[in-house]
Amino acid sequence: MLEPQPAELLARARGDLRVGLPVAIGDWLMASVETIRPERLAAMRAAGPLVMGVSGRRAATLKARAYDGDIARIAVPEGADAAWLRAVADPADDLRMPMKGPLSTLRNGDADPWRRGVALAKTAQLLPAVIGVAAAPPPGITVLPADLPLEPPPDEVAAARVPLAVHRAGRVHVFREGLAGEEHYAIEIGRVDRAAPVLVRLHSACFTGDVLGSLKCDCGPQLHAAMAAMAGAGGGMLLYLNQEGRGIGLANKMRAYDLQDQGFDTVEANHRLGFEDDERDFRIGAALLRRMGIGSVRLMTNNPRKLQMMEGQGIAVAERVPLHVGLTPENAAYLDVKRRKSGHLE
Repeated sequence: MLEPQPAELLARARGDLRVGLPVAIGDWLMASVETIRPERLAAMRAAGPLVMGVSGRRAATLKARAYDGDIARIAVPEGADAAWLRAVADPADDLRMPMKGPLSTLRNGDADPWRRGVALAKTAQLLPAVIGVAAAPPPGITVLPADLPLEPPPDEVAAARVPLAVHRAGRVHVFREGLAGEEHYAIEIGRVDRAAPVLVRLHSACFTGDVLGSLKCDCGPQLHAAMAAMAGAGGGMLLYLNQEGRGIGLANKMRAYDLQDQGFDTVEANHRLGFEDDERDFRIGAALLRRMGIGSVRLMTNNPRKLQMMEGQGIAVAERVPLHVGLTPENAAYLDVKRRKSGHLE
């Protein structure tokens, strides 16, 4: 048991990508396009022809054929450097330098390692693009198992009483997702009566809105309105999920904001970066509710995906409680896109 287990290898691989190290996936050595250094890229090129993997969303922006559907494998030209790779992966300069190609994409061979590599980059909150070479892993390289393990349900690691401004009877429970995974928080506000449907809010972390008071979104007002409603009702459960920027992370969220300043809406910006409309996994919220002994909820949300996910995970939604607050001139278009493209409810 001294050797790392599959879930531990997955956690290690995320860290390796973030510091610029390649990992072995199938017969390929893959590194993050965002973090690879020129000298390591040169070493990979010396091992054989380079291939770059991007998501189908990014490929559509690049006008590159995604023969594998959700993934495109791009043959890297001779002499292409780290700056070229970054320009293909990062849409920051797409409008200023629209021509990236012509790009030649591969249609033969196994695309699954690339699918896993791009997924790993996403979970590391990096740009969803990897560079790879078919080569045996040298000593010290993390070798991922054939099937990436599923993250186990979050475990509670600590809890304490925390008097809150909205209600002095507050208690914060800290949960950790898997090994070296994200931490999520369940906050009891007032007295939570588990014998009846509990007033619950699944709130995704928003540093800019919750902490800085950003006017680009309605997250901060929603958070505070939900807490006030729970206090007014005598009790409720706030789940604060660390899924910043619809699950793409703060750095990628700032990249999306920059694209929005160039004229793209929220969904279009995510797609140009290579992400889906929404990368969040609300099954984590259902798992936390079960851990907290809650099986029936009055869910404060405008998002139909949350309702579907709760019901699909065995959490009964007795009532949807709308939450419409925080409209500003700066976020009016953003809220309109949430209704038109993401199906948010009135």
